[in-house]
Amino acid sequence: FTPLTQVVMALCLSTTAQSAQSQDDPEMIWAKVKATNQFQRSVIANSGVVVEHVADDYVTVAGLQTEINQIKKKFDVEVSFPLKKNMLDYPGRDARFHNYDELMAAVKSLAQNNPDIVKVTEIGRSIEGRPIVNIKITEDAARNTQSKPAIIFMGGHHAREHLSVELPLMLAQYIVAKYRNGIQQAENTLANREIHIIPIVNPDGSEYDIQDGNYKYWRKNRRRNANGSYGVDLNRNYSFRWGTGGSSRSGSSDTFMGPKPFSEPETQAIQRFVSQQKNATMLVSFHTFSELILFPWGHSTSRISNQRDFEAHKRIATQMSEWNGYRPMQASQLYVASGITSDWAYGDQNLFAFTFELDPKSRFEGGFYPGASKIDVVFQKNLRPCLYMIGLADNPYKVLQNPSQRFGLRNSNILE
Repeated sequence: FTPLTQVVMALCLSTTAQSAQSQDDPEMIWAKVKATNQFQRSVIANSGVVVEHVADDYVTVAGLQTEINQIKKKFDVEVSFPLKKNMLDYPGRDARFHNYDELMAAVKSLAQNNPDIVKVTEIGRSIEGRPIVNIKITEDAARNTQSKPAIIFMGGHHAREHLSVELPLMLAQYIVAKYRNGIQQAENTLANREIHIIPIVNPDGSEYDIQDGNYKYWRKNRRRNANGSYGVDLNRNYSFRWGTGGSSRSGSSDTFMGPKPFSEPETQAIQRFVSQQKNATMLVSFHTFSELILFPWGHSTSRISNQRDFEAHKRIATQMSEWNGYRPMQASQLYVASGITSDWAYGDQNLFAFTFELDPKSRFEGGFYPGASKIDVVFQKNLRPCLYMIGLADNPYKVLQNPSQRFGLRNSNILE
């Protein structure tokens, strides 16, 4: 890892990193497809499109025209149309969202102003050379004893999911502010927990999505693929059951799994970092959209074989859903998807793993670009679930005895 001073120097240098010479991005098509069960949804997802929303009798998807044409051969496509790439201006009405430089400045400020409880380290570089950083929050943060139970939060796997970056950043700022204000429960939490927050996994894709002031509807990183296309879907690039369904072998697809597991420097950074956190018990990955709390498995419709683990995942997700109103479920109940973060975290790293699909519920409420007014709403809805998981990190199985207990966070104004 790199000390903070070197990280800051690297951040300055990274601003000169430019996206590779861009070919015209293929036009993305939105479609509403009739599908009434899990099997049909998985067949649709396996075509390479991105399934955005699931209803009882249909799904909405985004993909290439060739992919939509293949779906039409097997399913009833009720409506389809090209997606506009300039849905909203950014900045402008969305100026409150942090671009990469603004995000790193906020992270730097948090660390410099709170060196006793915040340590920032570079855990890797993106394909274009941008530092990927972790924010460690705990008492005596400079020491690396791994003596306290730890939890890992991360956002920004997918470029256009900008809201998933704001939430982990705000969580870090909130916890630090409560500690600085002398809130006893915050002090107790940092005395007994190690909190890791990786606000953005895919900085190149995120910057590309907004680089000319208009959204590009971009999802992947910025890898130049063998066929001349760009991008690997980082959330299909993890090694556990990689390439077994719900991902594409075509570089042009939005769900391109990459040429091999962990082919991308971004996922390699996550692999290295997570595997080194021997005291971690839980991992949470934020995405948008659909208002869901998902847990393994995603690659298979089978349940986790360990009944105790399955029940604990289910109870934790169900409890959190009572606070944020999201729908809790096993990920593959939507459709099968392999090579995803949560399957790897649980199946390979033995961590309790959850994926939050944040607001809004549908494209008709803003989809990936719901506007800056959603930032505070989403943070408030998901603060209690995040604090609940921090409280559970010493022993997630205790939820089996008392699922509604907040485990050290009850009756504390850290929740306010």
